[in-house]
Amino acid sequence: MRVLGAGFNTIVPDAGLPGLVLRLHKLRALTQDDAGRVRAEAGATHSRVTRYCADRSLSGLEFAVGIPGTVGGWLAMNAGIGAREMKDVVDRVELLDPATGRTQELNAEQLRFRYRALDVPTDSVLLAARFRVEPGERAEIRARMRSHLAERRETQPIDQLSCGSVFKNPPGDHAGRLIDAAGLKGTRAGDAEISTIHANFIVNRGDAATADVLRLIDRAREEVKHQFGIELETEVRVLGETL
Repeated sequence: MRVLGAGFNTIVPDAGLPGLVLRLHKLRALTQDDAGRVRAEAGATHSRVTRYCADRSLSGLEFAVGIPGTVGGWLAMNAGIGAREMKDVVDRVELLDPATGRTQELNAEQLRFRYRALDVPTDSVLLAARFRVEPGERAEIRARMRSHLAERRETQPIDQLSCGSVFKNPPGDHAGRLIDAAGLKGTRAGDAEISTIHANFIVNRGDAATADVLRLIDRAREEVKHQFGIELETEVRVLGETL
């Protein structure tokens, strides 16, 4: 069994997948508990969560506006920007053990977040998270969100279909800078293209296949390794395959 939210930062093989895929998109409830934390179920989208906070003048998740995906994906990928990640705002997560049907909560001290990853017990399903937020001025919260969104529009191809950020940033550098320096911006395979806006994104120019995207991923890795001696590690996940 594989668990899927909205499918951001995920590629499905052209031939499809054997077995069961469990989608959590209907788990999307949002509430505020007695401790003031925002509880968001795994299928709640990034836009619903950040809008919920802004509407209630709750500060803490402004950095996440525009980071595509659902809460489950945010957690699994430790989504974030340079200065702030999910690990900085998650108070606890709720997990399901499919084998037993039992649920459990792990608090922040029990969680092992890594760069673009969260380690949880094998086969566990992320059901929900509680985020630490605090009261703020609604106008200031919305202004910070607009600023983050404007920066994303200027630097990332958010208005084009893509598989999200392809590679993790290597220590002390940025994957997009390295791919750009390797002269690969605009390189195409079929209808897949290394974005001319941000080289760490592969966009769909029409009817790109997974095979097209994988060819560009291999090309970027090979060129960066050849020219700079740096091995890029993928952030995007290909279901059923190992990159």
